[in-house]
Amino acid sequence: MDAAVNGLWRRSEEMSARTPHPAWQVLLLVVLVGLMTGSVFAAPDITVPALAALLALPFFCVVLIRCCAVSELLRPPPRRKSMARSARLDDASLPVYTVLVALYREADVLPGLMRALASLDYPAARLQILLALECDDLETRRVAETLDLPGNVTIVVVPDRGPRTKPKALNYALGLARGDFVVVYDAEDLPQPDQVRRALAQFQSAGPKLACVQAQLDIHNAESNWLTRQFTLEYAALFAAILPALERLNIPLPLGGTSNHFRTDVLRRIGAWDPYNVTEDADLGFRIAREGFDTATLASSTWEEAPEDFGNWFRQRTRWIKGWMQTYLVHNREPRRVLRELGWKRWLGLHVLMGSILLSILVHPWGYLLLVVDWVNGRLFAEASSPVKQWLWWIAALNLGLGYASAMMLGALAAVRKGRPGLAKHSLLTPLYWLLISCAGYRAIFQLVRSPYLWEKTAHGTSQITCPRPAVRRLRFRGGTAA
Repeated sequence: MDAAVNGLWRRSEEMSARTPHPAWQVLLLVVLVGLMTGSVFAAPDITVPALAALLALPFFCVVLIRCCAVSELLRPPPRRKSMARSARLDDASLPVYTVLVALYREADVLPGLMRALASLDYPAARLQILLALECDDLETRRVAETLDLPGNVTIVVVPDRGPRTKPKALNYALGLARGDFVVVYDAEDLPQPDQVRRALAQFQSAGPKLACVQAQLDIHNAESNWLTRQFTLEYAALFAAILPALERLNIPLPLGGTSNHFRTDVLRRIGAWDPYNVTEDADLGFRIAREGFDTATLASSTWEEAPEDFGNWFRQRTRWIKGWMQTYLVHNREPRRVLRELGWKRWLGLHVLMGSILLSILVHPWGYLLLVVDWVNGRLFAEASSPVKQWLWWIAALNLGLGYASAMMLGALAAVRKGRPGLAKHSLLTPLYWLLISCAGYRAIFQLVRSPYLWEKTAHGTSQITCPRPAVRRLRFRGGTAA
């Protein structure tokens, strides 16, 4: 258990979110916030437009990433890569593949998960399935014991030792993995049946430097309400456009939390997941790059459920943003070392993907506040007091317009690419969705200070819209085992 909790920290303290942030990081943040706050109060007429223009550069970099993603969508749809090499292998020659699923309070969705995993087109004798259940989750354990689990399924009971996070459970189960490759799924996932074979074919064709492939994530309950439609647009843009564009640009991929396929030896070599990082997936994507390995996208989908109620979405989004903050701070503890390991382009990618996006989340609502203040004071359409201030405001306004336009276009085109053209018009409401994300961002800052390792669980199986299940194939073995 100690290896699951402290393995990465013992291997490399500076790579773990458990290690306190260095004093220079804290001091720099305090000084910057203090200078900006003091300048705004001392000379608001100069400071506000100057800050707006200064922030234009990182925000424009985000716009460029979106433009690259749009260009990805304008290309012909990618052809699904051949599985010829793995198809030539008979079932007995296929490598052992391990499926890891961390479960906590998932009694309602466990039967559906087992049906989904049973549909995977991979011989049961070569497919090891490890279900990691928390020791005090008696309800899920009780349901698991009542199911007629196949013999290739093992229930792994995770001891009660903090922090209670998904990556800690995955690390513990990884110690029992026999596979040459390992894939992580979530409790509500429905992967395409041929996903494992396709991932294997991609590993075989790419060579040993490819450490991880990320499958696409699709949402099956998109039409439940406005929130799920925005969530679906966000996922469509990320997995159909942004990640493929980053792969083409050779920039590290911030992995999604599920449907990640790894080479097991590489995963263990780099310390696996950080149990103290609440977005262990994004952190692992950058750590893979720092260790000299590559990640790639996979032309195969896994269906997931979007949160339908605001509270569930808000808690999940808070955790995601807090984890991104943890990741950005961790990978900036030793800037010169990170630059040396990543190279200039990947290093800049880290700052654009993590730093600029986090900054935009926090700054976005203040733009609206300034507009309201100017409107109340009758200065909204007043002429600037100097040409310099006029240009600064024009730069800020242009950047804001490009940001909105690129995001809306990306969401609309991604919806069309994913076969959901009816969702395209909902991209017009992206700015309102961003304001909600900003609210979660400020809650994330509070949690980062007060409870950095708190894992607010996302409730699954709440949607009334069910995803069609593929036909279940009959597995070879019966009778489950427990560990």
